[in-house]
Amino acid sequence: MKKITPIHKFKEGMTIQGFYLCVDKHIRHTRTGDLFIDLVLRDKTGQVHGKIWDKVNSYSERFNSGEAVVAKADVSSYQGRLQLEIKKIGRASVQNHGRYGYDPTLIVPSSEKNPKEMWEGLRELVKKIKNRRLKKLVTQIYKENKESIFVCPASLTSYYNYRSGLLECLLSMGRVAFDLAERYNADRDLLLAGVLLHDIGKVKELSIGLESEITDEGNFIGHSVISRDMVKAVAGTINGFPKELLLKLEHMILTHKGQLEWRSSRKPNFPEALLLHQIHHLEKHMNLMKMALEKDEEDSDWTLGNNHLFIPLYKR
Repeated sequence: MKKITPIHKFKEGMTIQGFYLCVDKHIRHTRTGDLFIDLVLRDKTGQVHGKIWDKVNSYSERFNSGEAVVAKADVSSYQGRLQLEIKKIGRASVQNHGRYGYDPTLIVPSSEKNPKEMWEGLRELVKKIKNRRLKKLVTQIYKENKESIFVCPASLTSYYNYRSGLLECLLSMGRVAFDLAERYNADRDLLLAGVLLHDIGKVKELSIGLESEITDEGNFIGHSVISRDMVKAVAGTINGFPKELLLKLEHMILTHKGQLEWRSSRKPNFPEALLLHQIHHLEKHMNLMKMALEKDEEDSDWTLGNNHLFIPLYKR
């Protein structure tokens, strides 16, 4: 494949080719009754509408909405908006197209940090847990869910809402927890385990794919209870896991949001639980502020107030 063209570089008259996410696909009829395929394609730089006029039945079977595609098309303009007249299109995969430059991070918003390096950072934190049962608990849960942790966002529309966002969030929180434990004379092992496991249920709350959605389990139960259940199930397989230690870990997971109105089942009632809540709160809001500042395009020292913090932010 020749040079891959990201959507934000499209210009009328160009012939482009590249990898994109098909976010919408419909078979429609022209005024004369002919079939065509109406598409919306996206990558991490933008979104564009497209049309397939020829071989509609054949191309319709080659890919579905929600899948990665490889496409070649001419860029045209319709009513002042760029659109694609697609000449070739088909399903894309790392196995078949990796050697041509395909990577899922090209087509969906992704962490700017290397997932493999972040995973190694998490492993280093786990190694610092001295309590052998807590270490075994975290290690086993992470091992069983490694593939999902690698790509799962931390949320759909709020903080760290991009591919590998959960991984980035857990690593940042874990490093803060390691430093704060000594400052507040807290049980570092318990705090680290709580931080590293408090959101693990998101790998089941959110569907793992190019576009994540809330699963039925997520809608019915929510990630806090899912996390608690995952921890409780694995702890039950570890010989001699202390009952009180497990109860404290469950409490930390279920109270990490901190306030009843924020869907916490209780308020944190011991130091490590309170520290987890405060670290979570800090991490979430610092990331929301960072994203709001990066996205703002106002020619002013202040952003607009239409962000997740609901206030204008100072940019200098």
